[in-house]
Amino acid sequence: MSLAPHVWPVTATVAGGRLFVGGCDVVALAEQFGTPLYLLDEATLRGAMRAYRQAFAAAYSGPVRVHYAGKALLNTALAQIVAQEELGLDVVSATELLVAQRAGVPMAHVHLHGNAKSDAELERAVAWRVGAIVVDNLDELARLRAITKHLAEPQGVLLRIAPAIEADTHAHIATGGETAKFGLPLAALEEAVAQTIAAPGLRWLGLHAHIGSQLFALDQVVATIEVLVAQAARLRAQFGVTPVELSPGGGLGVPYTADQPPTDIPRYAQVVSAALQVACTRHNLPLPRLTVEPGRSIVARAGVALYRVMGRKGRRWLHIDGGMADNIRPALYGARYSAVLANRADEPACDPVDIGGRYCESGDVLLREIALPPAQPGDLLAVATAGAYTLSMASNYNLVPRPALVLVGNGQARVIQRRETEEDVLARDVPLGGDNAGTTLWRD
Repeated sequence: MSLAPHVWPVTATVAGGRLFVGGCDVVALAEQFGTPLYLLDEATLRGAMRAYRQAFAAAYSGPVRVHYAGKALLNTALAQIVAQEELGLDVVSATELLVAQRAGVPMAHVHLHGNAKSDAELERAVAWRVGAIVVDNLDELARLRAITKHLAEPQGVLLRIAPAIEADTHAHIATGGETAKFGLPLAALEEAVAQTIAAPGLRWLGLHAHIGSQLFALDQVVATIEVLVAQAARLRAQFGVTPVELSPGGGLGVPYTADQPPTDIPRYAQVVSAALQVACTRHNLPLPRLTVEPGRSIVARAGVALYRVMGRKGRRWLHIDGGMADNIRPALYGARYSAVLANRADEPACDPVDIGGRYCESGDVLLREIALPPAQPGDLLAVATAGAYTLSMASNYNLVPRPALVLVGNGQARVIQRRETEEDVLARDVPLGGDNAGTTLWRD
């Protein structure tokens, strides 16, 4: 079987019938670290980060920041690479913010997102002086005003709007519609700006929008930018304030199968930059700082998931030792992937099979109708483009420990997230007679 080069990591090769990533024999890695196992190719990861920085530096005439959207995948080592590559970081929880601090990401280059931030999360972000808190709704704004009212130096905020643009993507990852769970309705924007500029502890930086993930139709991104700029111009006329920052979010799509086109980061940068520059000229606004937030298109292609084939069921099914607990996307979105047998990567494929996961759900099917060589128990399945929204959404369903994550490059492999143990999984488990001794659990 041949590897689709735009789906697999840039270092992926086949030699002697075996798959290599980052100069490492993945069969040997599976034997060393066990399965399921996730690999992250450092060259692909850093290459995408640099491609974004270079493309926007060339395309946009004003200041620009590229922020990695940590929700796609985040751990301390990855955040360290983000800082080394001079990207900012978007986080959506107190723990993600703690990872950013632990990794040495400058807090001025961190944005805190989320539609239901707790007071504790807002307080941590304010205390640590993040670059911006992206406010999602008026209730959050009221709590943030109270938290910051005694600050000597105001906290920067972006107001997230719902631009009423329905993205051409799966409904579960569309976030920009008028009734979406995220963002201020346009009708509430004036009130939000009035409250922000009246708050002594807040500094209004500008507007943010994000219409969804896995986007290929860039005309929808252009439409989002036009809404952002039009609203900014309206607010300037009403309140006399000019945004210093605008963000159309992220969401650029990536190919998961050979029939999908490659991710084109330079074109994305050109389209976004041109749209913002044209809109600002039309509304006579100075060019703001442009902040973009790629996640999937940075980390997805860098990831490869490895599973051991555990058994067959007739001619249709192969059973593996992982599945929906480490990759919920096929069950949640109907996501498709590309795969090879890593230990027999040069053999021709035969009739398609379905790859069933180990978890107790009929919907736990990792791949449907995938053509592979005739597989046997013990073979190693390698799944491409597995870096985004897999481990970041992993669970302990059936009390199965989560896989390890190994960073590969130049023939070296480094564990950056160790495999969970049974002790890890049971650490939160309190037996009767333990800390619950003397507690009434129910009454007749």
